[in-house]
Amino acid sequence: MGRLSTHILDTAHGRPGSDVQIHLYRIEGDVKTHLCTTRTQQDGRCGGPLLEGDALLAGVYELEFHVGPYFAALGVDLPQPNFLDLITLRFGVADADAHYHVPLTVSPWSYSTYRGS
Repeated sequence: MGRLSTHILDTAHGRPGSDVQIHLYRIEGDVKTHLCTTRTQQDGRCGGPLLEGDALLAGVYELEFHVGPYFAALGVDLPQPNFLDLITLRFGVADADAHYHVPLTVSPWSYSTYRGS
């Protein structure tokens, strides 16, 4: 059974990114369909998979990570506008029966992602 999951690591502070709002969308041509909104927990992970089973289809998806409010809540002194505020990751799911884990490592100045396990 396929599933999609994510988590956030705050590389500037060496800890999980907790209480970050995330939106998930499915992209079909020019149509962007909102699938869910969630927030990360204390460990930087969501409460469960964002999609699993029949809900995960092959195709293109977007994850939106609202990191600007996260760093502001930590009291990080940043110039306005923030260098990073909303990070959008567009990725493809080729095998709907596989596990797609899409983590985000982030600081106020940079981010990275990869397909994890």
